[in-house]
Amino acid sequence: MKAVQYREIGAAPEVVTVPDPEPGPGQVLLKVSAAGVCHSDIAVMEWPAENFPYRLPLTLGHEGAGVVAAIGAGVTGIFEGDPVAVYGPQGCGRCAKCSQGKENYCTRAAELGIFPPGLGAPGAIAEYLLVDDARFLVPLHGLDPVTSVPLTDAGLTPYHAIKRSLPKLVPGSTAVVIGSGGLGHVAIQLLRALSPARVVALDVAEPKLELARSVGAHEALLSDDRAPGKVRELTGGLGAEAVFDFVGAQPTVTAAGAMAAVEADVTIVGIAGGALPVGIGTTAFEVTVSAPYWGSRAELVEVLDLARAGAIEVAVETYGLDEAPRAYERLHRGQVQGRAVILPNG
Repeated sequence: MKAVQYREIGAAPEVVTVPDPEPGPGQVLLKVSAAGVCHSDIAVMEWPAENFPYRLPLTLGHEGAGVVAAIGAGVTGIFEGDPVAVYGPQGCGRCAKCSQGKENYCTRAAELGIFPPGLGAPGAIAEYLLVDDARFLVPLHGLDPVTSVPLTDAGLTPYHAIKRSLPKLVPGSTAVVIGSGGLGHVAIQLLRALSPARVVALDVAEPKLELARSVGAHEALLSDDRAPGKVRELTGGLGAEAVFDFVGAQPTVTAAGAMAAVEADVTIVGIAGGALPVGIGTTAFEVTVSAPYWGSRAELVEVLDLARAGAIEVAVETYGLDEAPRAYERLHRGQVQGRAVILPNG
């Protein structure tokens, strides 16, 4: 089969031919309908050799959806031909966190060498994907795999981040979304669907701000050093009750702290390496700063239910498997509107 692999440190991803996988006991083989392209992949490909965490070559793609092509011995509850989405942050299934469905916070994954598809294990940007356990598959129930596959990360990650702040997003409150790209434009829709808060979107690019407006942002502002002041002006000097930073660079994280109100949540989702110190005088009183990771299996079901109800929709650009390297180039240059989705089987 064809697959898109990162094969050498510092090199561009390549389309290669690899052996067809076959499901062993307990495993499920998917014929991949759609696979998402993510900034996390670019972060992986920018890691230097001295601390690179995975074995190469690595088939990319941690957002996957497809049709069950074959099942291994002992698999129950799923059948050939079922259309499914893949839950990416896979854990051991037995620790305290996994028993709650929070496999994104599995306490034994590192110890046991368990990696998500595309982030250590073979990923979804291939004609077929081998899934280790049927519990990692969520039925699509009529959703289009092309437009719903980004929800496995670009929907699940902001949903998990936003859900914990919903008690603070009461009428009259303000939520800020920093970065209106792949995850941010979904976060705006989630905030509009789940809360009465005024939603303020920030970005450095006008096309991303236009996307933010089109999906429901009440305000769309240029993300620069004046942005915290503008947010405080909009809020009568008080600041925002929740700030979600989908960039995570030091300038955006610093800005997030500067625009946070007393008792606000600052949630750093982006992985660009920024950090926000917490202490008296560094932020408003009782600001909570968190850095969540992905989301639970139950939350993925909830995200797909929201999509099925029409509450959220991902803007996508589609590419054939042979075009995947170009999709990564466009993503790296900031040219993708929404999410890039690869169609490995046409």
